[in-house]
Amino acid sequence: MNAGSCYAQILAGVGMALAMLCAVAACSPKPDEGSAAPLAIAAKAVDHHSYAKPLEARVRHVDLDLTADFDRKVLSGTAALSLETEPDARQVILDTKALNILGVTDAAGAPLKYALGKADPVLGAPLTIELPQGAQKIIVRYETTAKTEALQWLAPSQTAGKQQPFLFSQGQAILTRSWLPTQDSPAIRQTYSARIVTPRALKAVMSADMLTPDGEDVIDAPGKKAYRFKMDEAIPPYLIAIAVGEIDFRPLGKRTGVYAEKVTVEAAADEFVDVEKMVGAAEKLYGPYRWGRYDILVLPPSFPYGGMENPRLTFATPTILAGDRSLVSLVAHELAHSWSGNLVTNATWNDFWLNEGFTVYFENRIMEELYGKDRAAMLRTLGYKDLQDTVKGYMDDKHPELTALYIDLKGKHPDDGFSEIPYEKGASFLRVIEEAVGRRRFDAYLKGYFNRYAFQSMTSEAFIEDLRENLLKGDKALEDKINVRAWIYDPGLPANIIVPKSDAFDKVDAQVAAFISGTAPAELQTANWTTQEWQRFLNQMPETLTVAQMASLDDAFKFSESHNSEILFLWLKLAIAHHYEPAMPALEGFLTSQGRRKFITPLYRDLMDQPGWGQAMARRVYADARAGYHEVTRASVDKVVN
Repeated sequence: MNAGSCYAQILAGVGMALAMLCAVAACSPKPDEGSAAPLAIAAKAVDHHSYAKPLEARVRHVDLDLTADFDRKVLSGTAALSLETEPDARQVILDTKALNILGVTDAAGAPLKYALGKADPVLGAPLTIELPQGAQKIIVRYETTAKTEALQWLAPSQTAGKQQPFLFSQGQAILTRSWLPTQDSPAIRQTYSARIVTPRALKAVMSADMLTPDGEDVIDAPGKKAYRFKMDEAIPPYLIAIAVGEIDFRPLGKRTGVYAEKVTVEAAADEFVDVEKMVGAAEKLYGPYRWGRYDILVLPPSFPYGGMENPRLTFATPTILAGDRSLVSLVAHELAHSWSGNLVTNATWNDFWLNEGFTVYFENRIMEELYGKDRAAMLRTLGYKDLQDTVKGYMDDKHPELTALYIDLKGKHPDDGFSEIPYEKGASFLRVIEEAVGRRRFDAYLKGYFNRYAFQSMTSEAFIEDLRENLLKGDKALEDKINVRAWIYDPGLPANIIVPKSDAFDKVDAQVAAFISGTAPAELQTANWTTQEWQRFLNQMPETLTVAQMASLDDAFKFSESHNSEILFLWLKLAIAHHYEPAMPALEGFLTSQGRRKFITPLYRDLMDQPGWGQAMARRVYADARAGYHEVTRASVDKVVN
């Protein structure tokens, strides 16, 4: 990768490191006393996935004025970037990928010289703009292209309503640079504002304060409406998000609500009825919610993630609309990101676990607060099973380095570090700390941590220093007991991991044993089981399961007809493993009706592990379905099928 020479050099000394921090992260509100050393450590982080040189010139604010053209499938307009520069700065370097740059001017409209560097397949191309002495604002005129990975333009047939087209963005990890030119590093936090022009029948929403929720008429463009937005808190660029479509809204509480396509919005509002309570439970644990509103946008089925924690407006997959509110832990997860990830952010993608491990831990605490210890214990146990499977898979593939929390991703795509490891291993590490010091003490520490580093960036080393300063307080024996550095930097699962236990799952396992010993499915004691209990049941099915047993289960419980995505996913994995032909239409329907990467990629992988029929089906279905998936999902499945 050719970006190494483009990164900021590391400054020596605490004082100079703190100065660097102010160049790479927003510094408001001020942290509590005692955080200088961790901040200095975090300031030294080098982001190998950005061309920016923020010590010389960094982006502080982005002002977008864009038009959504659904005929051409492009966003076009301007990005006005407010800069903070060193007195001798002569240029600013932005990250771009597959953008058509049409011109650059200063604030007065005078043209500025610029050059687009050689494009890297992962990083895109650096946009280097020459700055006149003292220039603090530049305006880039540009448009997106057919190769813009962050945006998915959906035809009406690909939406739930089938009447209007739809557009949405997905910026994490480094895709924001493909729809707006900026310094696309999680450590370079930016405020933003926007004016988005859309066809009159459609509505625009963004991860910001919606200043004109009903839109404004555009005088010089009949049939168009403009929507205005403002985000006053500095956020990492991957959280700048947009969606445009036939979108409706329902309030859930004084500061919560749900957006969705008109045909989906009522079901979504019913599913998310507890969201206001979730916000209150989260605040009770770790301090005030700092983003004003918390709304959810349910996207069309091709959205590649379960959820994306865009501030003020979580993007969510419709696959969590189970009809019984059984999958709302995903909402708890995205809400928790309002503290861990959005408020305190990993400085580079090497430290992704600081976002996700903290969030899984926090999510489970919210679920325990609202739904009880049994539900939380079941979720922890399911997560532990996923973690074990992931570790085993990496070890079998001879990639033990990918089982560490901290991963050196230099020269790799950030998504190469995406797995259950940062999520579940990270949460398991925090549970070890909690057990070692006690929940009350650990809660006080986490609440202080979110306050000390609010609207700033962190690294693993900085976290270790903060842990020593504010929780361990020099107790070397306690640090050794927790095994801090091994948890973060060593592969595998440390010996002191806490294996979760669920009494409810013990009862499920008894029913699994009864089934294996010959009890008919209809005679099993499954009344009033939750989604999590059914997940455990399916996870515990033996490898020796016969097609006849599969048929008996399907006849009794109608798994192939399930509308619960989590249950159907596990059933389809069993169907592939045992070549249960009656489930193949459901499998094809599942693969072609939604694009959530968590479900799609493993199912294609399982098919490709079946020579002959499985591989043929994978290639046939993917050839038809690929165009309907988001680029994030396509990039993963391409590696599996092709």
